[in-house]
Amino acid sequence: MRKRKATTAAAASSEQESMLAGQLRFAPETGHILLFDQRMLLMHGFSLAELRKEVIQRLGVDTARGMFTRLGYQQGLEDWSRVKEAFGTDVATAIALGTRLRDMEGYVRNTPLEVHFSHEDGEFYGDFTWSHSWEAEVHLKSFGISGMPACWMNVGYATAFATSLFGQPLLAREIECVCMGHGRCRAVLRPVSQWSDVDEDLRFFQAESFVDSPVGRGSPRRSEGLPAQPQSTSPLQQELVGASAAFNSVVYLLKRVAQTDSTVLFLGESGVGKERFSRTLHEIGPRSKGPFVSVNCAAIPGDLVEAELFGVEKGAFTGATASRPGRFERANGGTLFLDEIGSLPLAAQGKLLRALQEREIERVGGTATRKVNVRVVAATNENLRQAMADGRFRADLFFRLNVFPIRIPPLRERREDIVLMLHVFIERFSGRIGKSIKGVTRKALDALWNYAWPGNVRELENMVERAVILADDDGTLDVHHLFSGGEVVDVGTFSLSPAGQLVRTGTASDSGDTTDGLAQQWLERGHTLEQAEAALLTAAMQRSGGNLSAAAKSLGIGRGQMQYRMSKLRRPEEQNS
Repeated sequence: MRKRKATTAAAASSEQESMLAGQLRFAPETGHILLFDQRMLLMHGFSLAELRKEVIQRLGVDTARGMFTRLGYQQGLEDWSRVKEAFGTDVATAIALGTRLRDMEGYVRNTPLEVHFSHEDGEFYGDFTWSHSWEAEVHLKSFGISGMPACWMNVGYATAFATSLFGQPLLAREIECVCMGHGRCRAVLRPVSQWSDVDEDLRFFQAESFVDSPVGRGSPRRSEGLPAQPQSTSPLQQELVGASAAFNSVVYLLKRVAQTDSTVLFLGESGVGKERFSRTLHEIGPRSKGPFVSVNCAAIPGDLVEAELFGVEKGAFTGATASRPGRFERANGGTLFLDEIGSLPLAAQGKLLRALQEREIERVGGTATRKVNVRVVAATNENLRQAMADGRFRADLFFRLNVFPIRIPPLRERREDIVLMLHVFIERFSGRIGKSIKGVTRKALDALWNYAWPGNVRELENMVERAVILADDDGTLDVHHLFSGGEVVDVGTFSLSPAGQLVRTGTASDSGDTTDGLAQQWLERGHTLEQAEAALLTAAMQRSGGNLSAAAKSLGIGRGQMQYRMSKLRRPEEQNS
């Protein structure tokens, strides 16, 4: 296990502080403050303190604590994403950068007392003091001595940053706080599975009751001689997991429309989880006690679509030896989910439109109309407006379905959620298969982050199931376990080593003889890593015509990292001039 004592973890090096300072830019002439190219706001602390006080007074301590904890979690996710893009994923470096970054943002002064971690064993332990905590100071001033810690945003921030960095759900718990009368604020960070009585902590991370906490409950540990068992969370909580802004936007829309009877149209690529969201919509709505009936329109032969949807009377056609209800009747009082709605034949589209408008259907071969009370939820990965223009989809049906459209973003647009879903899938499949999985290697996490995800969440789920099968019991998931199905992973990415050099991190697939041959030739000629780095940086700048962003993109690194490496490259030249 790698261990960092207080003397080495207490402060980031001057080089690391320079790395962060180089990412901060003030542009008063345009009203912008930029940190990692994201807009920041220089706020009056007293005004935010007054807002915090009012939220607590109006909504109560528990609701306010949840809101500010989740706000801190979002900040931690965003800062981790920026640090990763600019400086890579070395754990020790990222921890130092993350603590200094929070200091720079003015919330607290972090001092690591002890940090040790091991990806191989799935272990992480961090003990931090939080000096001059803004939250603790304003809470003490507003409410006096409290019976609970008050650094809610810092807890959320540390939890999100560490969870994303380490690749498994970690939880920060504030064990001392100035507002409780302690002489300092202090927090301990460790995997959720190693904390006891976590329900009280986790509920503050849960944005809605139908969405699982982004921190989860930790990987199940197997008792000696017994297979691992899945955690006793509800099916719904295992369905929707996420904390990214893109995910939360969908959750907000879902909650708004759930209590109505309006038709919902889910839009998104194949594999993003449209049926999972539709099931959640049903479960949190007033029809939850009724049936949920799902039909994949693309899987039904064209000549049988009407029979499947509206039912059949005996003798309607050869083989119809008995009357049977269709999906509309079976869904009566509940929800009918029509997946791949764009594949419906035009004739069936007309009858579906009538059913939606009149709320009644006729079975194939029948003459009697039957009233149905059904909420219709549809989904498609196709551009229905283009289908209308091409004459493949009825305009009147589209506008009937498009009452409340919800676009579910692809996984590549919510990469912050990969670690959270990864943990849920590992927990699920290790329980089913009867294995104990300790965690995921750093290389595997990097490969998952850089992968394009053409199959979205479904592909991630299948990949994890395969990896758990291939991995050793009590082992960790590595690149070759996850990417063993022919996936093509970009290996042309770089990150900073602990020593600060630019190093290649992509290892998910064979780099090929060409890359190996160039490396061998470089070493045989006696060139150093610094020379290789300088050559790469210079060549990229020349190829891009001096465009820093384009050069960084060609090397697979962030613009901030490129800027920092170039400035470091120029220093010796300036000193010799």
